[in-house]
Amino acid sequence: MEPILVYGFPAGSSMGLVAALEWLDKPYRLCRVDMLGEMREPSYARINARHETPALITDAGIALSETMAIAAWLEARDDGRRISFDPRTPEADRMHQLMAYINTGFTSAFGPLWVAMEMEDLDPQTKEALRTFGREAVMERHDKLEAMVGDGPFLVADRPTLADGLFVGVARWLDFHEVAAPERWPKLTAIRRRIEAEPAVAYALALEDGKDATGTGACRGHVPLNEVIERFGT
Repeated sequence: MEPILVYGFPAGSSMGLVAALEWLDKPYRLCRVDMLGEMREPSYARINARHETPALITDAGIALSETMAIAAWLEARDDGRRISFDPRTPEADRMHQLMAYINTGFTSAFGPLWVAMEMEDLDPQTKEALRTFGREAVMERHDKLEAMVGDGPFLVADRPTLADGLFVGVARWLDFHEVAAPERWPKLTAIRRRIEAEPAVAYALALEDGKDATGTGACRGHVPLNEVIERFGT
């Protein structure tokens, strides 16, 4: 069977993994999940007990969670090295380094901003404190990533890789939360614009918005969440 990526909307970080699957160009299916609704239902815990996206149903029918684990699964099956590099090469090490940073400190810096937005019962002072702390953390993490990246067109190479997929799924949150103008970080902004210009990213964004779109043809269609849970949930 084809693997099934469970991805979230609105503005889920998993959008970048949809783009990575397009770049990989191997057959796959998708399952689109409302993170503010059906992802919070008790039944979703059968796919991911932490009620998060992304999740992957592997070709063996096993539910796999956590972005880095899913990325590693894709990398191991990237025989043509379309989105990764040969193991034990400097490029592979560099990609893993950037992916780890993006998936940990870079992504988590947005946490206070999401809490301030989603928790309606917070008092105004707490919300503003969370926003202030979150904005400062996001800017500091962007400063560090700006210093880490080189002058190439993408994060690691002259083509997009898994690192670029992880980055683009989260980088747009800078605009969503109105933290600061992207141009404050010129290298990151240039890289981000190149990634966003990729047809695979346009395709992933259209699907996230619930629109019909044409990709590479590797996607074999969507599977309803209730079917994924019934067939593959534990």
